[in-house]
Amino acid sequence: MKVVPSLAAVLTAIAWPLAAAAPPPDPGVLPAGAAPGFAQAETPRAFVFPRDHGPHPEFRQEWWYLTGNLDGPRGERFGFELTFFRFALAPLVASPSDSGASAWRTREIYLAHFAITDVGAKRFRSAQKLARGALGLAGAEAEPLHVWIDDWTLGAAGAAAGDWKLAAAQPGYALELDLHPLMPPVLNGEAGLSRKSDASGSASYYYSIPRIALRGRLTREGRPLAVDGLAWFDREWGSGGLGPDEVGWDWFALQLDDGTALMFYALRDRDGSRDPHSAGTWVEGSGETTALGSTAVDIDVTGHWTSSDGANYPAAWRVRVPSLALDISVHPVLADQELKVSPRYFEGAVDVSGTRQGRPLRGRGYVELVGYAKGR
Repeated sequence: MKVVPSLAAVLTAIAWPLAAAAPPPDPGVLPAGAAPGFAQAETPRAFVFPRDHGPHPEFRQEWWYLTGNLDGPRGERFGFELTFFRFALAPLVASPSDSGASAWRTREIYLAHFAITDVGAKRFRSAQKLARGALGLAGAEAEPLHVWIDDWTLGAAGAAAGDWKLAAAQPGYALELDLHPLMPPVLNGEAGLSRKSDASGSASYYYSIPRIALRGRLTREGRPLAVDGLAWFDREWGSGGLGPDEVGWDWFALQLDDGTALMFYALRDRDGSRDPHSAGTWVEGSGETTALGSTAVDIDVTGHWTSSDGANYPAAWRVRVPSLALDISVHPVLADQELKVSPRYFEGAVDVSGTRQGRPLRGRGYVELVGYAKGR
């Protein structure tokens, strides 16, 4: 879940001189509603894989989003996030004048976030890259999948059908992983159409792969460490933003040890209440799904954490889904997992414990918290 209108506005303000057409939007939060000239997510569509893992340039924005929990051979514990954003500065329109355009010219830019949670060291590190979609600096391709900014990459793994590789590095940490999906993509919302409000244009196409097996190497301060674990992949594209009264969200992606998984995003309105368009998906180990509306999931905040510059985040939760007899507690593995980028947000590894139908249950996952930091 990364509907980030303010991020899109930041990218536009930074990169507008690189674009080829149309005046830039206001550098504040992009307005709710449809973006003229771009394709819109308005009705359910037929998803085609692996093609839909690749880019959709007719839409204004999209992202490839991976989070995961990793284990080392001696009980080391890590979390990671690697997210690629594509943002179009102008609609995809062919122009005769493009034939003589500079190779530096572009109609889209890419941004990526890479974060590592080093639990044993009680350390969280994040980094950001931004590049134009030109000169091979950044881009996205389908069949085979290849998304990249500089040397940060997500792509198909040779002849292994459906398998991917990722690589990213920042000061102190480098990650190289092989990814093997354990289930097919799960469509969220209405057959993959995710409505964030009643406003025109505030919907996206949204699917997840809740369980991806991981194996590879984490290099920490120059020392390689074999790791394995489990990742969650979220994929979303569209041309709108949030609704006019929505200011942020709390997103949960939880992998439970009985083979099930829960995704839920609680959208927040300006008055602090939960927006009725909040929604999620319950996934059985077989891959069978149940759509969850806002009233199907109860979330009580049981703790808070305040960042060094005063952002007050929820930091512990009780999550209940009465229809599933699910009652769980969710706790970050580190209090400070805030990415100090633009906009700032919390994206952190979590542990899960509780019961389902009266039986003990544990798990891991990730939580994303957007709209709490100043300057949103």
